[in-house]
Amino acid sequence: MKKIIYFLLIALTLSSCEDVVYVELPSDQQRLIVDGLIRVNNSESNTTVTIKTNLTNSFFEEIEPLTVTNIQLSNESGTFIANLAESSKGIYTANISTSLLKEGTVLLTIIYNNEIYEARSSFNASVPIDNLVQGEGTLFNEDETEIIITYTDNPDIDNYYLFDFDFNEYLVSEDTFYKGEQFEFSYFYDTELQSGQSLQISILGVDDIFYNYMNQIIVQSGGNQGPFQTPAGTVRGNIVNTSSIDNYALGFFTISEIYTQTITID
Repeated sequence: MKKIIYFLLIALTLSSCEDVVYVELPSDQQRLIVDGLIRVNNSESNTTVTIKTNLTNSFFEEIEPLTVTNIQLSNESGTFIANLAESSKGIYTANISTSLLKEGTVLLTIIYNNEIYEARSSFNASVPIDNLVQGEGTLFNEDETEIIITYTDNPDIDNYYLFDFDFNEYLVSEDTFYKGEQFEFSYFYDTELQSGQSLQISILGVDDIFYNYMNQIIVQSGGNQGPFQTPAGTVRGNIVNTSSIDNYALGFFTISEIYTQTITID
């Protein structure tokens, strides 16, 4: 759509320097965006929980951080309740016992514009990274950098994984074809990385719903967009507006165990 409008404006400019042309851009109702990916390091007794809120904007404008009325985490029995404080605009944090995040279903409640938004998640286990090395292969051009990652799948459950390759680059995988086995694959950065540059590579456990959500986001964005930005098409997450069915939110809430390793580029 952007390209069509761009070429249309060029054509009109060349044909006339006097006419003023008004192009009606697509618009939609502004919607709450929730970045609710909670990364849990199982070796730490407490987890710093961060929830980010934004508001969708008009066609050409960037999304903006959004201050909401309240953000709360609780369990369904009501024995665990934590109110998140706004550390900067649209960023809410709380220090919560890791064990509480791993027990049962955790409820996220957000109050914004006199409406209540809710989402639920349970702890999703991950597995450690067995090996992380730099390879020498390429896919399309010689400027690419290959990273080879190896991990061993847990045979006891169906596993879904989200890989965070730094720089807002993500990949998802499921264990259908390597259940209970050690698995190795290559990831290629399409730009040349500098010698001595450090990368943080993470593997996160997710459920099948978040796996499908992230898969759609990655496909629509071409892999160059974070999971909680406004996608090219509307991808619905698990945030539910309990006050108004039509005024739905975008984004996702999930609790994921994370294992991270750092690699330095040769």
